[in-house]
Amino acid sequence: MNEEKTQLPIWETVYGGAQSTGVIRCAPDDFIVNEIQSFELSGEGEHAFLHIEKCNENTDYIARLLSRFSGVRQRDVSYAGLKDRHARTTQWFSVWLPGKPDPDWSELNSDTLKVLQATRHSRKLKRGSLAGNQFILKIRNWEGDKEILEQQLLQIKTQGVPNYFGEQRFGRNGANINKALALFAGAKLSRNLRGMYLSAARSYLFNQIVSQRVKNATWNQALEGDLLMFTDSHSFFKADLSDATIPERIEMLDIHPTAALWGKGNLETAGSVATLEQELADEQAEIAKGLIKFGLLQDRRAMRSQVKNLQWNFIETDCLELQFSLSSGSYATSILREIVKTSTGNQLSKD
Repeated sequence: MNEEKTQLPIWETVYGGAQSTGVIRCAPDDFIVNEIQSFELSGEGEHAFLHIEKCNENTDYIARLLSRFSGVRQRDVSYAGLKDRHARTTQWFSVWLPGKPDPDWSELNSDTLKVLQATRHSRKLKRGSLAGNQFILKIRNWEGDKEILEQQLLQIKTQGVPNYFGEQRFGRNGANINKALALFAGAKLSRNLRGMYLSAARSYLFNQIVSQRVKNATWNQALEGDLLMFTDSHSFFKADLSDATIPERIEMLDIHPTAALWGKGNLETAGSVATLEQELADEQAEIAKGLIKFGLLQDRRAMRSQVKNLQWNFIETDCLELQFSLSSGSYATSILREIVKTSTGNQLSKD
């Protein structure tokens, strides 16, 4: 990879790949994301918790707004994860207000922001501390074969999809990968930008591994030497193929094969799985060595994403509505890419 080569590869699809076309994000209400909390709030403590609906605003902007409004440092405002700007989303924020009363949060309400609920809790909201996200998506100007679409959606509902990082992770035309390569070559960047580009590079290598396993038709099978991960958990264990329950548990979406999130340390996979992962890392040596240089540690991520409570309906002849939930860290675009070739509505295409 080099500065001239910014185009992302086309990662492998399953179930025949996208056989229809459509337009997404024609309006914010075409892309609705609701955060699913992972814990109960106590109602008391030093941290104000705000359930906020935002529209056409990004998460960092809301965090800065809360910091200014409440008169606290920006680091005292927390959230569990980033949410799409070009969407209508709900998510929780926490603001550390030790010994201070809540300001009148309703003063923040505007056309693009609404405080739905305010309460208290004893601990701050940490990154990643959410159970997942619920999505309601509309695909307009849909064209294709409804019978094929139905078959694909049924397969997705029962078998899941490859757990690719979404293309938005990599920037326009993969620009974040080139920024990461520049960083590895010695470019000086702020901590926030550095973290974003390191994440993009790591995600790129992960997607490469998953794509090869999809190509080999082993992304949803346990191989000798695999590490398997539980659904909705980061815990993983070595695959024991003598255990006859392993294939059944994979089919039931209880456990999933994993792929490497590259970094320092030894691969815990073995045999052909470890060989494949190492070979793909060697093909992207600049990225693999750069991630090690910057101190990231070897980790694992499930290669498959379970699509929960998947429902679909044509609310108009050419408008498909999808509803589903995903675990934290999984991307809705990884579902869309399996069924429909999308373009973005004119209203949002310039940003």
